[in-house]
Amino acid sequence: MDRSIANTKPMESTSSKTLLRGLDVIEALSDGPLSLADLAQRLSLTRSTTHRLATTLVERGYLAPGVRSGYRLGPKLLELGFRAQGQLDLVRVSRRHLEALAEATDDTVHLGELDGPAVRYLDKIDGRRRVRISSRIGDLQPLTSTGLGKALLVDGEPAEWLAHFMRERVAAPQDIAENWLLTMQRYADAKYAFDLEENEDQIRCVAAPIRNATGHIVGAISVSSAAQYMSDARMDELAATVRDTASQISRELGWAR
Repeated sequence: MDRSIANTKPMESTSSKTLLRGLDVIEALSDGPLSLADLAQRLSLTRSTTHRLATTLVERGYLAPGVRSGYRLGPKLLELGFRAQGQLDLVRVSRRHLEALAEATDDTVHLGELDGPAVRYLDKIDGRRRVRISSRIGDLQPLTSTGLGKALLVDGEPAEWLAHFMRERVAAPQDIAENWLLTMQRYADAKYAFDLEENEDQIRCVAAPIRNATGHIVGAISVSSAAQYMSDARMDELAATVRDTASQISRELGWAR
């Protein structure tokens, strides 16, 4: 065995352990400041080891002294958080997940975001079926008749939903509006939405929202196909798949739930 390689292993192991402990310190303070004693107890470390780790992290800006005592998260983490957020791009982060979803379903997959009073299509991957869907990247489509649009609204209040509905469907009878509100409430509870040939004849879709690190909805994805491939039973099955894919994208954007 190469003696130089053998001699580096203990050092690498010690360095890795110190790094992991430093990360443990940062994560332990994510819920709020802690005193040195509480921090040591939380990490099951001695006070001297905890103090040494915390002191180094304070010097680098990852921790800061607490208002009264102990430690809190430092300004360096805020700086890095902003930089990380700036490096995230919804289309780029979502792309491989959309490709996997299109591969798994054989159907067309869309990505969209809220753009004023409409949904803008940001990406589209055509499915393998011989189904023509007229959507194009950059298109603006109604919120209340598309799966993407309804998914973007699921965190809203009924008054907000109704305002969108009445703006887009001025002539709709009151009973139609009331039924639509009831349907939106079901979508809000389930955290996904359907388009049942409302936006394009003979086209159905299943959609789910994408969230950022704060939990706010920043986009939505959908699986769309001809009605003949989208029975009620299949749409119910797809709902879990689409919602799971949206959650995977959300986690890459920092959503922790």
